[in-house]
Amino acid sequence: MDLEQQVMKRVMYRLMPVLIVCYLISYIDRSNLAVAAIAMNRELGLSPADYGFAAGIFFLGYVICEIPSNIFLAKLGARLWISRIMLTWGLLSGAMAFAVGPKSLFVLRILLGIAEAGLFPGLIFYISFWFPSTYRARAFGWFLVVIPLSIVIGAPLSASILYMDGMAGLSGWQWVFVLEAAPAVLFSFFCFFFLTDTPAKANWLSEPERKWLMNRIARDVEHVEAHGQSHGRGEIMAAFAHPRVWLLSLINVALIACSYGCVFFMPLIVSDFGFTKMQTGLITALPFLAAAIATIAWGRKSDRAGERKLHLILPLLVAVVGFVIAAEVDTVTVKMIGLGLAACGTFASLSPFWSLPPTFLKGTGAAAGIAMINTIGSLAGFGAPYLMGYVKQHTGSYGLGLLIIGASALIAAALALRIRSDEAPLRRTA
Repeated sequence: MDLEQQVMKRVMYRLMPVLIVCYLISYIDRSNLAVAAIAMNRELGLSPADYGFAAGIFFLGYVICEIPSNIFLAKLGARLWISRIMLTWGLLSGAMAFAVGPKSLFVLRILLGIAEAGLFPGLIFYISFWFPSTYRARAFGWFLVVIPLSIVIGAPLSASILYMDGMAGLSGWQWVFVLEAAPAVLFSFFCFFFLTDTPAKANWLSEPERKWLMNRIARDVEHVEAHGQSHGRGEIMAAFAHPRVWLLSLINVALIACSYGCVFFMPLIVSDFGFTKMQTGLITALPFLAAAIATIAWGRKSDRAGERKLHLILPLLVAVVGFVIAAEVDTVTVKMIGLGLAACGTFASLSPFWSLPPTFLKGTGAAAGIAMINTIGSLAGFGAPYLMGYVKQHTGSYGLGLLIIGASALIAAALALRIRSDEAPLRRTA
């Protein structure tokens, strides 16, 4: 095994399991509303539109605080800031159990968004510290597999917790929030003591390993500088004004619309067929299991091919087909195949997508630019769930909402055609 393989193997095994668990806990806490809603909506008197609003209002606080949070991470260090985010979101996620009606639920969802703001772009930024450009798609693939994997684990888990209804005077949906919030609080302390801010501080690497990694990351930074990014404070303003940042932001609007169209409504779509709570959780998990496998495999393929643009466009087109099938066919088997294709296409596109920003952004500019891409995209995190709930309430079906989200994936694929060819090519890796 040569030095490069040795270093990357150590970094992968040391950091990725922790980052995966961190984001897995986050996403379970963010998306458990979908399964809790099976019982919660009735008890709190939520209409489909109210539920969609509650799912989406999370992103109001999230969007407002996203960019400042990521700048704080760049200034204060990932170890401290990621731990802080986990602690505060865990406490507020548990507090969701004590919502007494629509208004209190809306307020708690906004506060949860504020608490969790910066986690996702912060982890993307952190990964770019440790993985050279030619390894990032597979690293992002392993990291982003958490999104579908959280449903594979979280949907059956949350559904089983619903059967604790009445224990200690709490409803089953309240137990979902309480029990699934605890790991975030506990893991925040582990992250604080375990994570390392930068390769320069990695005493778990040998001196030759540390030097190789620092030199390799420095070469990526030099490549960015050679293409004209500003230095110092100008990095942030240059990132905000960069046309590629705006292009990726618009594409991300569609990606997040597709993602949350799947995450927040698939359990309710399945439940409408008359399945029990546990059956709903298990059936919901199947499309996301397929999506988890697709996410990892497609990220590796993108790195091996040294290509990003087509690896972003092709899965988006698969997602379009899936959403159309799910919208137009009412038999449970074919609808689930359509939703499976939609989930696979949506989540497989994420690793090549998030491999693009570090190719032209660096330093604090990368922190701000990545946060901006996620912030603008997160506007769809509010709009898509509310749209789906509104359509369901007024038409009695999710069909039109699924078609609109599918159309957004098609627009994203068209926008991705404008990605310049010199942004995507990379040296092939094994």
